[in-house]
Amino acid sequence: MEQHHTPVLLEETIESLQIQPGGRYIDCTVGEGGHAAAILERSSPGGQLLGLDADPQAIKAARSKLREFDKSVLLVNENFNMLAEICSKYNFRPVHGILFDLGMSSVQLNEAQRGFSFQKDAPLDMRFSPNQKLSAADIVNDYSENELAMIIWKYGEEHKSRKIARYIIKNRPLKTTSELARIVAKAVNGERKRIHPATRTFQALRIAVNQEIENLRLALDQAIEILGIDGRLAVISFHSLEDRAVKEFFNLEARQCICPPETPVCMCGHMPRLRIINKKVIKPSAREIKINPRSRSARLRVAERFNPN
Repeated sequence: MEQHHTPVLLEETIESLQIQPGGRYIDCTVGEGGHAAAILERSSPGGQLLGLDADPQAIKAARSKLREFDKSVLLVNENFNMLAEICSKYNFRPVHGILFDLGMSSVQLNEAQRGFSFQKDAPLDMRFSPNQKLSAADIVNDYSENELAMIIWKYGEEHKSRKIARYIIKNRPLKTTSELARIVAKAVNGERKRIHPATRTFQALRIAVNQEIENLRLALDQAIEILGIDGRLAVISFHSLEDRAVKEFFNLEARQCICPPETPVCMCGHMPRLRIINKKVIKPSAREIKINPRSRSARLRVAERFNPN
């Protein structure tokens, strides 16, 4: 059966971006085009959208989804860490709103050969783009025990990271998702019941392979400069690492001084570039979670381009 990705927090996102007819918008993770279609509908007539995605399959799916908006949409198969360069290339700045939906799509999770999920046996890949050199297999089979433990702890917040790393080293080479999931389950002794014991390790490897947190920070910094004054920046995250990175970035850019607290006089010269719109993170409703259980962990934060002058 064909799988489709359901865009999460759709109405909340559209309202937060304050979509207006004739506006210009960027979807930095266009995926299958669910959020993008809603943005284009709301910004009609005259709206324009630039959609980015590192995954060529996502671009293909989005092109099909957005075919009725063909003259209003530009789709680019690139990682959002190149946001500023892409906007300059296509003269797509300033814009009224920018969206980052950081979740994995249902299509990516259900394509076994991509190796994102341990539900189906597949090669240890986990790359968003086939052009990336580093795969999960490279990390699992080539990294040292300390490097593995650090990745699993840092990106998976896995308390048994050292034991898992040790088990991986003892059982190398590991070639498939099923092999890795089985080894991780042995390492934690099957003690977890709410989530699969390998969930955090798989998350950590995927983040490391795709440099997700580093790329997010780079892209957020570029996004501010691309936004017009009063333009909105909306970010949907799905785990605490992403949400923490977004919250810290928003808080930093909403402050006038970023000097250390012990500094008697401001030396940084930093000026606020953002105004935080929702002090309290926006979460999906009980109704949405019931319809789309994968939305449960979604968190939306919104900020506005600030003119300090």
